Amino acid sequence: MKPHDIDRFFALLLFIGSGLIFCMIVLGGVTRLTGSGLSIVEWQPFSGIFPPLTQQEWDILFSQYQNSPEYKKVNFGMDLLGFKKIFWLEFIHRLWGRLIGLYFFFVIIFVIKNNKLHSHLWSLLGLWGLGALQGIVGWYMVKSGLINDPHVSPYRLSVHLMLAIVTYSWALNLGLHLWCKRTQRWDYQALFAICLVLLTILFGGFVAGHKAGLVYNTFPLMGQSWIPEELFFETPWWKDLIHNPVSIQFVHRLLAIISLTFLGFLALSRQGFYNVIFGLALLQGSLGISTLLLKVPIFLAATHQAMGIVLLTSLWLVFYQSHNPRKLFPFKPLKKSAPSC
Repeated sequence: MKPHDIDRFFALLLFIGSGLIFCMIVLGGVTRLTGSGLSIVEWQPFSGIFPPLTQQEWDILFSQYQNSPEYKKVNFGMDLLGFKKIFWLEFIHRLWGRLIGLYFFFVIIFVIKNNKLHSHLWSLLGLWGLGALQGIVGWYMVKSGLINDPHVSPYRLSVHLMLAIVTYSWALNLGLHLWCKRTQRWDYQALFAICLVLLTILFGGFVAGHKAGLVYNTFPLMGQSWIPEELFFETPWWKDLIHNPVSIQFVHRLLAIISLTFLGFLALSRQGFYNVIFGLALLQGSLGISTLLLKVPIFLAATHQAMGIVLLTSLWLVFYQSHNPRKLFPFKPLKKSAPSC
């Protein structure tokens, strides 16, 4: 196999891996929205891959859950059938994480055995290590809801989400770098848009963790005003920014509007694939508003989170398109760009 072909085959493996991570992020969002995340009260990295098979095993797991704060304060009186409904979603979520780790382990073996890919080994090992760290942080997050308050820490949840997005972006970027050899020319406008979207997603994590989507379910006003009275109510201001649900929702809205405006500017000035991205941003904004107005229904909220990752992905794609426009998309090349491979 030629070096160019082996690079593209490796890139395809990374794209598959990033797709698995994308599914993991969506599954994690559904797990949180359905209140399933605290159904398994122990972390067993190896033996936890096997589901309960006997009635005795189910009784043990249910008994453990009955001693948790969530059962006592939220789901008191739940029967075994109800427990199974929330158990399976969390079990699949954890099992999917192990599947991702196993997949990338085999990719590492493939790279080790192929001399032409040895230069990418450390990047791949770093990616695998980041995925392992993500599993540890996930348990650290769950553990915060197993002590007294049956709700996970919103800060640990946000870290868990952002680590997942960083892992996803790492795998995607490594694949795109191999698919199209990027030059040293940087598309700073695309990078700025990526930073805006990432910051918006971060505050989306705070919104989810603080359940800020359940306050001020109106748009474009927040209640009867543009700026609610509770905004920046706490001191110091930086603490209010990540602790006050009203401020968190306000900032999330503001960042979303700024992101949409900037992407609209890029669509008008640069055309090409940015027109598609702006369309995705409009759809994402519509999903966000609908989720807010309807008080966070599970399907809309999960779709809103998934679309955020899709929007981020499209920006990474257009970043690489600016260096190699004809190899990625059939759209008109961006201005002042030239193929690099």
